[in-house]
Amino acid sequence: MLNDNLKNYLHLHLLVFIAGFTAILGELISIDAVSLVWYRMLIATALMFMYIIFAKINIKIPLKSVAKLAFAGIIIALHWITFFESIKVSNISITLAMFSTGAFFASLLEPIIYKRKIIWYEIVFGLLIMVGVAIITNSEFKYLYGIILGIVSAFLSSTFAVLNGKFLEKHTATVISVYEFISGVLFISLFIILFGNGFSKEFFVLSISDFGYLFVLASVCTAYAFIASVYVMRYVSPYTVVLTYNLEPIYGIVLALILFPKKEIMSPSFYLGASIIIGVVMLNGILKNIKIKRKRKRTSLEE
Repeated sequence: MLNDNLKNYLHLHLLVFIAGFTAILGELISIDAVSLVWYRMLIATALMFMYIIFAKINIKIPLKSVAKLAFAGIIIALHWITFFESIKVSNISITLAMFSTGAFFASLLEPIIYKRKIIWYEIVFGLLIMVGVAIITNSEFKYLYGIILGIVSAFLSSTFAVLNGKFLEKHTATVISVYEFISGVLFISLFIILFGNGFSKEFFVLSISDFGYLFVLASVCTAYAFIASVYVMRYVSPYTVVLTYNLEPIYGIVLALILFPKKEIMSPSFYLGASIIIGVVMLNGILKNIKIKRKRKRTSLEE
């Protein structure tokens, strides 16, 4: 029998594996990125409401808070659109390598949102990440558009992650996600009506495989992953959660190499650049954990 701690750690790694598998589904689904994200958020919202009804969760919040969450929901929608579009114009490896730069953007955004000082080593790490990106761009210039979209996606991801950290001070993760998903669906719907071809009959015609992959993406990779991550974070330290989720690009790239070897095998320079980026992200997490432990130790001694 596995003890509870080991079960929670294994569960956490399963969630990270699922996060990495999201990129695989983005490659398998044939519809465009905007439609893909619309379906993902719509199905996930419906499933989330089923969970809310079952768990009898109160989601009433002030109108001012709704507006803030709606803004974050638009950012999430744009993050997912740029993420999946990056996969479609380049490949999974490029997208996930660029997605790893999100830690750098978070280090720039956190001092602004939380009004803290910039840590010196975060600047050094940021420069190293830029070196990694430069190496990848130089060796894989044909994927420049995908690289740009991947970086934009990483920036948007970091933005809503930092904002959600602030929102969690007042609201539960369930309430935050529901309002963000609803606003995301409404935003994309408006975009499709104004700038797309509208909701024609063709829009709702999906192949059996696309519908199946979309349902897995919305249910397992979105609704379930959200609910399960909230559960795991009750028993696993935030540092462990953050550091483990940094393995997402590694899981995703390995999966992509196994499933799509012809498209995903890259030049040695790509793997050098990706290793620099992912290595820096991991080291950043380790140093922050050491800093937190020292702070707690000083606090306990003072008491």
